[in-house]
Amino acid sequence: MLLALSVGWTAHAADEVKAGVKVGMVTTLSGPGASLGVDIRDGFNLGLKHLGNKFGNLPVEVISGDDQQNPDAAKQLVDKMLKKDKVDLMTGIVFSNLMLAVGPTIFNSKTYYVSANAGPSQYAGEQCNPYFFNVAWQNDNLHEAVGKTVNDKGFKNVALVAPNYPAGKDALTGFKRYYKGHVTDEIYTKLGQLDYATELAQIRAQKPDALYIFLPGGMGINFIKQFVDAGLSKNIQLFGPGFSADEDVIKAVGAPMLGMFNSSQWGHDMDNPQNKRFVADFLKDYGRLPSLYASQGYDAAMLMDSAVRGVKGKIDDKAALGKALRAANFKSVRGDFRFNHNQYPIQNYYLRVIGKDSQGRITNRLLSPVFTNHSDAYAAACKMQ
Repeated sequence: MLLALSVGWTAHAADEVKAGVKVGMVTTLSGPGASLGVDIRDGFNLGLKHLGNKFGNLPVEVISGDDQQNPDAAKQLVDKMLKKDKVDLMTGIVFSNLMLAVGPTIFNSKTYYVSANAGPSQYAGEQCNPYFFNVAWQNDNLHEAVGKTVNDKGFKNVALVAPNYPAGKDALTGFKRYYKGHVTDEIYTKLGQLDYATELAQIRAQKPDALYIFLPGGMGINFIKQFVDAGLSKNIQLFGPGFSADEDVIKAVGAPMLGMFNSSQWGHDMDNPQNKRFVADFLKDYGRLPSLYASQGYDAAMLMDSAVRGVKGKIDDKAALGKALRAANFKSVRGDFRFNHNQYPIQNYYLRVIGKDSQGRITNRLLSPVFTNHSDAYAAACKMQ
């Protein structure tokens, strides 16, 4: 009898419309990676503003916390938000090592996580999970696009630099998947490292004709400044993924970044109504051009809204909410958007170059697609259907 009562109460609760939606946002707001978390937060908040601070017809409360780019801090925040704040959805984590640290706790609680950045290979493949959705990309993807570009441009000797953590390893794996020339060296730095004298000396000695870096946030800012100051940019063509050559890095480094090629699934010059509104309002509200991190934060909010609308506010119906998330019935700043069966995007990846726009701003400009409707390399190992 007790069991029957319990089942009946659960079914009734899942059929109810909740009074509001609580979103837990754990992201990096201090240290070298702070600009990335700030952009995700600001993009998400702009999405909420465009939605009237509601998902569907339900008011939204965002509970934010700074993970300090530290797995233990991230775990403590996640525990608090799940147990005390009882959040309905989660988002915000920048770094894959943190995502891997907190993922099991989130998934075991049957709380849906919408990643606005971290896309570890583990959650794309054998460890894919029905409670994990990614609106950004799988970690390898942007690097694959640059690897193909560097290969197509005929560079024969390339050095690679990335931080020694899961996304750094995914990055260089992705690059090498499409680059068929000679890799002179794979240099792994400490995560958060800001002084690159030793690495630059290694690169100078090897004399590659191109250099590929994955160094997000303050790491990339410092590396590029030191690379140029060392005179290496005169003879070595610099490449990176979009997040190592994004607006936060351009703003800090300036003219030395002119001519740098990078990859992205998005650009602020994309010509679609949703993106035009997003870019114009982000610039108006925050006084800076949005980065790809901001665009991903915005899309995370739009996906959540589409799911809450899809279940007509009955967000305790977990199966229905998951189905509505998978449907991805929203307007992305990228244009068309759809998930693969592993709940990572199938999407286009573009080559960008840093130059001056019509207003004289140093910024990125989209050039051409590198991949069209591109899936990640790990989806085949995911057993979800």
